Amino acid sequence: MKSKNTPTLGLVALSLCGMPLAANAQDTSTETEESLALNPLTVTATLSPRTANETLSSVTVIDEEELERQAPISLTEILRGQPGVDVTTNGAYGKASSVYIRGLSNDATLLMIDGIRLRSATAGGASWQYLDPNLFERAEIVRGPTSSLYGADAMGGVVQLFTPEGDTGGPQPSFSVGTGSFDTQRYSASLSGSQDGTRYSVAGSRFTTDGTAIKEGGEDKGFDNTTGFARLSHTFDNGVEIGALGLRARGNTEYSGGDMDFIQQVAGVYGEIPVAGNWRSRLTLSESRDELDDFSSYGATAFNTRTQAARWQNTVALGEHELIAGVEHSEDKVSGTTDYAEDSRDNTAVFTQALLDFAPFAIQAGLRYDDNEAFGEELTGNLALGYALDDAHTLRASYATAFKAPTFNDLYYPQDSWGYVGNPDLEAETSETLEIGIRGQYSRYYWDLAAYQTDVDNLIAWAPSPSDTSLTMPQNIEKARIRGVELASGTEVGDWSLELALTYTDPESRGGDYAGNTLPRRATQSLRFDVDRELGDLVLGGSWIAQNHRYDDAENEERLAGYGQLNLRAGWKFAPLWTARLTVDNVFDKQYETAASYINAGRAAFVSVNFNQ
Repeated sequence: MKSKNTPTLGLVALSLCGMPLAANAQDTSTETEESLALNPLTVTATLSPRTANETLSSVTVIDEEELERQAPISLTEILRGQPGVDVTTNGAYGKASSVYIRGLSNDATLLMIDGIRLRSATAGGASWQYLDPNLFERAEIVRGPTSSLYGADAMGGVVQLFTPEGDTGGPQPSFSVGTGSFDTQRYSASLSGSQDGTRYSVAGSRFTTDGTAIKEGGEDKGFDNTTGFARLSHTFDNGVEIGALGLRARGNTEYSGGDMDFIQQVAGVYGEIPVAGNWRSRLTLSESRDELDDFSSYGATAFNTRTQAARWQNTVALGEHELIAGVEHSEDKVSGTTDYAEDSRDNTAVFTQALLDFAPFAIQAGLRYDDNEAFGEELTGNLALGYALDDAHTLRASYATAFKAPTFNDLYYPQDSWGYVGNPDLEAETSETLEIGIRGQYSRYYWDLAAYQTDVDNLIAWAPSPSDTSLTMPQNIEKARIRGVELASGTEVGDWSLELALTYTDPESRGGDYAGNTLPRRATQSLRFDVDRELGDLVLGGSWIAQNHRYDDAENEERLAGYGQLNLRAGWKFAPLWTARLTVDNVFDKQYETAASYINAGRAAFVSVNFNQ
């Protein structure tokens, strides 16, 4: 019999160490530059700009300065170990990756780029491994259900990436050249600026690597990625704004048994009009593509998703209050070598959100109705209450419902030679979440503590068909209960910048054959500690990430050991506008797995020279 997972003494001790920050806090003066960095604006949690302590949500913002300091090779590097976030990879450098927020599955985590969702409608979830993190200027992570704002697949949370809008002033060029272990090379260049109300930003990057072995004793598996984006907007004298953006990444990744060509693409146009002094109306038309050509020993297959969407959002300010309402229509289309019974489905939604400020009380309430052609109607909502205990501390509590849509594979996969077949009668997975939290926000540091419980019904699992046991099909047969506690804390004092994240998650199956077991591939305990210090023209820093064991299977029989990883970095401003950066990941050359039989890269160094006007 397996014992339930409990927090280790180390994590408990570190949690207690964070408490004196609150007890000894005295400085609640006017916000300085440091406090603005520690209490950043975010739009993902509420659809309207709010500081982190005003959102009444659990949020993490990774800004441009932090991205530059860490100089990540992959997007999963900056997500791994963040509060409530777990990452698994089938090896390093462009290999299949999954992001779990608060113990929910990868396809219950929504990825958005500048407000445009990007995912595979066939497999479900996003292809995180194909996006170059160095082309984005910020990332916002909202932990907890947000279906009342964004609809399906936001049951665990949302990760939104933002491309640069264009700097103030004339043309500002930048470029970077870098090389590192495993014959890794990266080149990038950008140009941005603004003039007479017009802002523009264009960039491109090229990344190649021979990669590392992803199987014990196997051959190195390479990866290459070419990415470009462009963004253009203009604001007229009357306040009307129009804009367009596009991002496209394409390349190839090798894996054990074959290789894949991929394309990740988003494009959109928008217009925003000040209808009245307190009313702004915004219309966005967008398209995203997730395309994959797989060349394996079984032959060549293709899976392509195209999603087109129109979203009309209205924001009305009423004194200290704000009301948001809108409609959204989207259509998913799939194509490729698989002959699905249906190759498209549309979804129409209406939504509303109220942000009410009755200081010291705050109320946020939202409601959304979705009508999906494939699986029917879903009504989701959220209610959050906040109370400012004093100038520095805010108490919050919330309740929210959410849902996750079945994929085209779940619904329409044609019967294959192994007896797998889709189930068109599936219902959407649904969830209810209760959360309480408290945040301390001071001029030079902050801490945020949250506890939650999520109950999930109608979990989709592949199992023998009740009517024909020779067939295996997805069915709504499982339930899950996920409980967790998260502590985030950070400070910027003088030349020091420190961030701490502690996560405890209990993702338990509550139905089917595996009731009482831990959901597969989720670590239950996680720690991340980032520290950086400026020493004149030199910046030194590092990240320590540690996680306990996880199980690779629903039966909880295949146990993957926990690991600890130290990453170091240095930046040197050796001339005006010029910077050299060095990163050394996995300094102690630890071998570890987050998915069974797939090993991650050992020690890896990367050096770059950067020009930024």
